[in-house]
Amino acid sequence: MTISVRAAEAPDVDRRIELLLAPRKAPKDTPADGERAVFERLLNHERGEVFVAVDGDTVLGMATVSYNLAMRYKGEYCQLEELIVDPAARGQNAGGLLVQHTIDNARQRGCAEYGLYLVERTEHNRPFYERYGMEVVGTEMRQSLL
Repeated sequence: MTISVRAAEAPDVDRRIELLLAPRKAPKDTPADGERAVFERLLNHERGEVFVAVDGDTVLGMATVSYNLAMRYKGEYCQLEELIVDPAARGQNAGGLLVQHTIDNARQRGCAEYGLYLVERTEHNRPFYERYGMEVVGTEMRQSLL
């Protein structure tokens, strides 16, 4: 097995949505129009990107990042939004390759910082992200607008 990472392409949309919805145990016939629309916007690389880990033609996992502007950075910073690896491919370093690729890509893009949020249900992933240089900084506050 040889896993590589590449930018997602339009034909990857169905597999990407399948990976995204699987943890939610959404029915296979769940409409994914919103997810498709965001995927299309991410393909232009302006506000974010989608990357996929592949073994040949098989998509094993995906990562999405957003690029945000902040005056404190005098430009962009990168946020890892989603990292999802097919359970059958876990333990094969697909997630690690995706994280490292997104970090390298953000650095090449000129981003001043790279970050991610852990929530209670993903806190167990902290040691994984620490291997890639992540450090705990503060806490997060949010308000749902939907």
